[in-house]
Amino acid sequence: MQGFLYEEQSIWLFLFITVVLGGSAAWMTGRAIAITWRPFWNLVVYLLILTAAVRFIHFALFQGTLISLHYYIVDAIVVLIIGSLGYRYNQTKLMTSQYRWLYERTSPFGWKEKSSHTNG
Repeated sequence: MQGFLYEEQSIWLFLFITVVLGGSAAWMTGRAIAITWRPFWNLVVYLLILTAAVRFIHFALFQGTLISLHYYIVDAIVVLIIGSLGYRYNQTKLMTSQYRWLYERTSPFGWKEKSSHTNG
């Protein structure tokens, strides 16, 4: 896996910087975009900028490669997945709490229209 997913000597550095630090920032970015009712493409733009910051942390603290398309894409995939989950989770929470008469939660990441129960 070393050389493909991460360039440091230990996978723990990759997990800490990209998954924990970058992932938590991505989740919060997804949350912020969702609760302000902005479209998904805004999230993608912000997360690509966040990925550059994650790459900079790899470079500045652990002598990683700053300008590396390969590792930027790997980090971007991780950040985009976690950020998208944060966006969808919070969007689901908003839709089912603010419009509870219209929608019901089907999972942590999805909702559906409530079926109208007419007796007659």
